[in-house]
Amino acid sequence: MKIVVVGGTGALGAHAACYLKGKGHDITIASRKAPPKNTLMATLPFLQGDYVRRDFTPDRLRGFDAVVFAAGNDMRHLPTSENAEELLIRANVEGIPRFARAAREAGVKRMVQIGSAYPQATPELVKDSPYLRSRHLACEGARAEGQAGFDVISVNPSFMVGGVPGLPSYFLDPYFEWALGLVEAPLYAPTGGTNFMSYRSLSQAIEGALLRGEPGKAYLVGDETLSVADYLNLFFEAVGNPVRLEARDEEHPVFPSHTMVQGRGNWIRYEPDAEEAALLGYDRNDVANGVAEALAAFKTTHVKGSLLTNG
Repeated sequence: MKIVVVGGTGALGAHAACYLKGKGHDITIASRKAPPKNTLMATLPFLQGDYVRRDFTPDRLRGFDAVVFAAGNDMRHLPTSENAEELLIRANVEGIPRFARAAREAGVKRMVQIGSAYPQATPELVKDSPYLRSRHLACEGARAEGQAGFDVISVNPSFMVGGVPGLPSYFLDPYFEWALGLVEAPLYAPTGGTNFMSYRSLSQAIEGALLRGEPGKAYLVGDETLSVADYLNLFFEAVGNPVRLEARDEEHPVFPSHTMVQGRGNWIRYEPDAEEAALLGYDRNDVANGVAEALAAFKTTHVKGSLLTNG
């Protein structure tokens, strides 16, 4: 299948691109900036553009069988000088459905849009969160563009963990730096917990959606529900640090409260539908493997990797 991965230089898009390439698909990377050198993505065909600026016209998307859209905006994309809600509306609520229309007009047959689990798993949070509301409306809007001959499927994952060799991680690298003692931070974890999922499981689900997903369906995917403390302890275990973090209801500099959409001390608990998980064909109980994959990627991007205690 000839697939363009939009957002293919971000963590989830890059992992999906590499995974799908390994499965024999013909992959093109699309993003605002070229993939970093010394990554597998840099060896793939590259289509430069910004979907928010309407760069991906039907003419540029013509010839692809499918799209994996992994470029939805989250809080990392919001500049402090601009109204965050306005940007979320422009990028997610308006931009993603508009991109889907362009793909349909180009003759693309299938589009898998990567969204967020939280509007689906915890709809009660959507009303008071502009970010979650934008994710919800993007999911609804993109799927509404589907019609005969153009299938749009959403895959909505939870809190993600994994790595891509040569690609730094905004979220995960600080956990390893903390566990290795490369940065000073108190040795406790915030209270609360959520569902976690590995990049590998998500990439498997993406391919499953491309091949077998029901047109117009939004799949809530995920893996293991863990406390934040148990999750962060996996990073300490991975680097060979015997410290065991206990949970405290306090702000933490490495895992700040805004990281948890449900708020510190609260939980998001859900179990993915077993039949849907089987249809999409993704692994379960894979979070520890995701941490190991993240550590392997961390070693490829940090000169301080020589300090790693497990070699």
